[in-house]
Amino acid sequence: MYNGAVNLPYREFMSVGLLVDKLKLKNTTTIKTINDVIPDSWIYVQEPDVKMGRLQVFNNWSPYLFKNKEDILSKVLITLEYFCSENDKYWNMSDNDFINFAIKEAIQIGLIEDENAVSKSVRIKIQKAYPAYFGTYSNIEMVVSYLNEYKNLVCIGRNGQHRYNNMDHSMLTGIKAAEYILDKKKDKNKKREIWNVNTEKEYHEEKNTKTV
Repeated sequence: MYNGAVNLPYREFMSVGLLVDKLKLKNTTTIKTINDVIPDSWIYVQEPDVKMGRLQVFNNWSPYLFKNKEDILSKVLITLEYFCSENDKYWNMSDNDFINFAIKEAIQIGLIEDENAVSKSVRIKIQKAYPAYFGTYSNIEMVVSYLNEYKNLVCIGRNGQHRYNNMDHSMLTGIKAAEYILDKKKDKNKKREIWNVNTEKEYHEEKNTKTV
């Protein structure tokens, strides 16, 4: 059980935040946005010749994320997101080197015009951001059975259950954990319900079959 637990694999996450004057991408939709920025909040990057995996446009989450109010109408706040492994060559790059690497990729895919478009930048590294389903994950049921023997131990959330839960699933594990803790009998079935969150084969989001 010990080897199965300690060797559960993870993927790390890095985010490069850029404050830019404008995006090279144009809003070709009918959706109205501040400064006519593209209306997307999250975009997954599919180009095989870049390392970047995802892009966020924070203006579209909320314009009030800007520290300076005047930037709301004159800047675009984006993050370039990367999935990696701890201590690989990308993780070990200096902040300055990796920021420059990310900016070059943003130029390469046509996101921004050039380096001069960037007025501020920051890099954030997050360890063990994504529980992975390879390595010793095949032994996860043995780990779960062992942990469930402890009545005063409840595992919730993404890292607590080593499961790629979204926030709604993680909150649900917390709710079910509270129900178990409040149950004086400490019913094992209630504890098992915590582990059963997000195990359904069909995902909770509905497919839109309408033609856009």
